[in-house]
Amino acid sequence: MELIAATRVAKAQLRANEARPYATRITSVIEDLAKGGASADNPLLEAPEEIRKVAYIVIAGDRGLAGPYNSTVIRAAEREVMDRRAKGIDYSLILIGKKARDYFAFRNYRVDAFYEGITDTPNYESAAEVADYVAEQFVEGDIDQVILIYTEFVSIGTQRLAVRQFLPLESVETIAAEGGGGELTKQAAFEFEPSPDDVLDSLLPRYIESRLFSALLDASASEHANRQRAMKAATDNAEELITKLGRRLSSARQAAITTEIMEIVGGAEALGGDDDTIQKVAEILQSNYQGI
Repeated sequence: MELIAATRVAKAQLRANEARPYATRITSVIEDLAKGGASADNPLLEAPEEIRKVAYIVIAGDRGLAGPYNSTVIRAAEREVMDRRAKGIDYSLILIGKKARDYFAFRNYRVDAFYEGITDTPNYESAAEVADYVAEQFVEGDIDQVILIYTEFVSIGTQRLAVRQFLPLESVETIAAEGGGGELTKQAAFEFEPSPDDVLDSLLPRYIESRLFSALLDASASEHANRQRAMKAATDNAEELITKLGRRLSSARQAAITTEIMEIVGGAEALGGDDDTIQKVAEILQSNYQGI
């Protein structure tokens, strides 16, 4: 399992790298739209005056044997839900991965949506399905805020918990500035048809899908990296246990042989054998037991 996980984490890293140009290009177009005067009059950008219900997208795994990967994400989500409930804010759970579903369902939490079979090898269609569901709930006013909870992949040895706001989106200027690396000081280099606002309305849902897909890819790589480390630790522990048990077995076997020799020698002495005979018996027994 360690070797399989090592192979899969390499593939997951490759898929994450291959998906970055798409996300970068979307952000670049939003930057151009902001320069072209696109307004922020879009439901996905509008923050509600009062937050009454928060939805949590929790990305865990479908399988275990991955160390603290699943438990870290699940407990972080539970803490968030409990904190908001203490303030009188309702919650909605949108769970990705069987481990998250099993945990919250067993503890009688209300699960509004559940997706499985997409964490091991995420695909864009699955990310779009989840993003469309969440965006629809947000636009219709059923939820006022969406929080995304997953494990961010930094490197093969480092993964960190990420708890980030998913909806409402930041302003167009903020998205563009983050993608372009600075303030928007240049004029637009393009003319948009039918208008920058119409293009922005079509682009923002794709931007949401891209963000969720990136999170799924990060979570997949993190899961495989955690499973690789967990299985390596299990292998090392098993080898150490085998060594310790082997030594205990040898010690017990040697003690049993010594006891038997002493009993035979004692019996020979009781029968009146001389010292040479007893010594020969002991040597024969010892030589016979050496191969055992």
